[in-house]
Amino acid sequence: MTDSNTSLWRGQERSSWIRLRTLILLRWVAIIGQITAITVAQQTYHVQLELGLCYLAIGVSVMGNLTAILLFPQNKRLSEFENFLMVMFDLLQLAFLLYLTGGLNNPFALLLLGPVTIAANVMSTRSTLIIGGAAIVLATLLAQFHLPLRTDLGLVLDIPDILLFGNWAAIVIAIVFIGAYSHRISAEVQSMSEALAATHMALAREQKLTDLGGVVAAAAHELGTPLATIKLTSSELIEELDDRPDLKEDAALIREQADRCRDILRDMGRAGKDDLHLRQAPLSTVIHEAAEPHIHRGKQVHFDEGPGPDGDVQQPSILRKPEIIHGLRNLIQNAVDFARAQVWVEAEWTPDRITVSIMDDGRGYPSHIIGRIGDPFMRRRRAESDLRTRPEYEGMGLGLFIAKTLLERSGAELKFANGSDPYQAVTDQAERRGAIVLVTWPRKLIDAQTGDNPVPSGVNERFQV
Repeated sequence: MTDSNTSLWRGQERSSWIRLRTLILLRWVAIIGQITAITVAQQTYHVQLELGLCYLAIGVSVMGNLTAILLFPQNKRLSEFENFLMVMFDLLQLAFLLYLTGGLNNPFALLLLGPVTIAANVMSTRSTLIIGGAAIVLATLLAQFHLPLRTDLGLVLDIPDILLFGNWAAIVIAIVFIGAYSHRISAEVQSMSEALAATHMALAREQKLTDLGGVVAAAAHELGTPLATIKLTSSELIEELDDRPDLKEDAALIREQADRCRDILRDMGRAGKDDLHLRQAPLSTVIHEAAEPHIHRGKQVHFDEGPGPDGDVQQPSILRKPEIIHGLRNLIQNAVDFARAQVWVEAEWTPDRITVSIMDDGRGYPSHIIGRIGDPFMRRRRAESDLRTRPEYEGMGLGLFIAKTLLERSGAELKFANGSDPYQAVTDQAERRGAIVLVTWPRKLIDAQTGDNPVPSGVNERFQV
């Protein structure tokens, strides 16, 4: 993931996703509802209201909508501050209308929750707290200060004080609970959405590398013949130009450059043929390929492969899926980052399952998050402890999430534990006291030799062991 994408996500506000047209439409619905409620209360139930002030409050909303429609394009998306002003305006307009129609004696006082819920879903925590606090203050004031509701006979429609207090308490509790609940759920959805986008980006990058390797291998193969022809022709010219030293030197240069092109294409072709273009490879090869970027980073990485109970001595050839390679690479990177000096990567296979264990001698996972490993933790800043233990780390905390998502996509099941935990049954070796990741696949899902995963014949006979 590039730094630009990371910084974009860190600074992006959810309110910028909301179009002005959406809030205008919601306000029109509120205006229609307010006019309907006032008309029914007056015409059907003969409630005496300050109609001039009530329609003035509604008229202000109408003017606000018309002004927004005339001044801004329909597809305008609001900034955080603009969204805050829009929602705060709606909250104050509603509170003024409730003041004119009985305050908390009006059953529609419950609508104070509307602006708070909108803010909780689309705004930052600070804006949500301000709007929620304003709603609580307005509800408290409306409980004491309001114009009474009167019938045409002059009777005041007022509920008992205990019910008035109950209405106030219910509204305040609902503002706090629904606001916090909506904000939390919205933040989780946003976090998961961004993390999944990062996962797709990582997988797309790995797939592009795979495709590029195939193109390089094909190019190296196709260009081999014309380069050989150029070399042969230049060699013949060198032999025939003994009497022309200047031309002989040029022919020698052509042959030298042809050899150089051959060497470059050979190196590129090896990367394509031996690493990326193959559809399947032995289990140990895939594991070494995943670990290769991290085995020369100052930590000692130990590899061990072997059959489990009833497992065949011949190690399985598995599909070289980008999900598997990139997922294992992220897990190994995490182990190398946090290890003190040693990392162990072990593979085991049985007739039914293939298991890869990744262990280190670091401090392990913090006990309070071990049950949440794999959630998309969006890091906003690095803690001092991270600076001491991982001075080179500059991520968003998405590595484990991406690894878990990609590996589960390939059919794997992941288990996380600490070597220091006496209840884990993965290892009993004291030096492996750090983090432990156990990745287990049903063998039929990734074994290239099973009927579920046919591989075209002749793809990589050279690679089989």
